[in-house]
Amino acid sequence: METIVKTHVGAYGIVIRENKIALIKKARGGYKGKYDLPGGGIEHDETPIMALHRELMEEIGGTVTEAKLLDATSVTFKWQMEENLIEDLHHVGILYTVKIEENNLKVEADGLDSDGAVWMEIDKLTEDMLSPFAWYSLKKLMYK
Repeated sequence: METIVKTHVGAYGIVIRENKIALIKKARGGYKGKYDLPGGGIEHDETPIMALHRELMEEIGGTVTEAKLLDATSVTFKWQMEENLIEDLHHVGILYTVKIEENNLKVEADGLDSDGAVWMEIDKLTEDMLSPFAWYSLKKLMYK
């Protein structure tokens, strides 16, 4: 069994309205089928805030009107990519609390990472519903 060690750095938005949070359902990768924070990788020559704006538009159809830096955090996560291949992922995220213009989220898949976005009640979320990164990030938010 081969193991690949990878680090992924991204910018992520925590969008909350009326005790509901905007989440995306992951379409692929180690978090496939889990709900995750909208956001993603920072491209070459892109600042974290630029990545946040782009990713939220792509994944939830949201125009960011306000973003405040919350924290930088990380989790490690192993998942089986292929029959004889495991990825040991170090997922580093720059977290922002975000306000968006739109009330309705983009429900269709983006063709990449997201199977669509949803509003979910925060107090009904459980660890098994969320990616390890989203679960850890929300716990940090609640204890700030």
